[in-house]
Amino acid sequence: MDRNFSLELVRVTEAAALAAARWLGRGKKDEVDEAATQGMRDMFNTIHMKGTVVIGEGEMDEAPMLYIGEQLGTGDGPEVDIAVDPLEGTNIVAAGTWNALATIAIAERGNLLHAPDMYMEKIAVGPEAAGKIDINAPVIENLSAVAKAKHKNIEDLVVAILNRERHEKMIQEIRDAGARVKLIQDGDVAAAINTAFEKTGVDILLGSGGAPEGVLAATALKSLGGDFQGKLLPQTEEEWIRLGKMGIRDVNRVLMLEDIVKGEDAFFVATGVTDGELLKGVQYNGGFATTHSVVMRSKTGTVRFIEGQHSLKK
Repeated sequence: MDRNFSLELVRVTEAAALAAARWLGRGKKDEVDEAATQGMRDMFNTIHMKGTVVIGEGEMDEAPMLYIGEQLGTGDGPEVDIAVDPLEGTNIVAAGTWNALATIAIAERGNLLHAPDMYMEKIAVGPEAAGKIDINAPVIENLSAVAKAKHKNIEDLVVAILNRERHEKMIQEIRDAGARVKLIQDGDVAAAINTAFEKTGVDILLGSGGAPEGVLAATALKSLGGDFQGKLLPQTEEEWIRLGKMGIRDVNRVLMLEDIVKGEDAFFVATGVTDGELLKGVQYNGGFATTHSVVMRSKTGTVRFIEGQHSLKK
């Protein structure tokens, strides 16, 4: 993929973020999601590529979602896999709170995990602890390994985890080990990426969340030199059937970073919708709006932060 491809992708997440941010704090999460999805789809279809959504929000009959199998782009250009979340944090935007993102990941055809939209157990760390984690190990062992790798005490660690009832036991184990807990209401892509940036204060992400968000986070961490492991968690018979149709037989298999994002070349792009530790949200200033985005490429390890100014009149 051409390196100039990255700027085209930034325009996609900017479009989704600009559309979603108009609904900030208005309590209408369905309208927020629809606006972000349509903004992203419209801009995707201006890019010269043959794109296929391999992991996303749902199936073809679940409009307006960018569904698994949907074809995006002009139909000419590179053949690519797409992982997508037009709005990571619909509830966040509806409530006007922290860390909502418009996000995409792109890799050459056949290189991103092709799986249904379901739960995934996850563990994510930044570069210092890469290769030191094991999703099957007890919580205390992973905390000890990360603390040792980062030359910290366990008591110094901050663990990000979604504030969900299913995580109560794990949260207690983290607290019993002496580590600090950062409960997040939504948005575990941002939390996973934050493990790779010291200034965010997050050392490790644990717990389960959406599989599309796992692929997005893994793509980012591959570019950043971090590490990610996941395990798919089908909850219903329908999800088991969908896994089989996609060729996934062993759901107990640990998906390593290279299983989720194969090959050397992949892009991760995100634009802030609301303010977060890493990205600022969309700001409207009279006839202009400003956006703050990050684009990463695994082939080169390049990370660029891009601030955009957009004329609302044009």
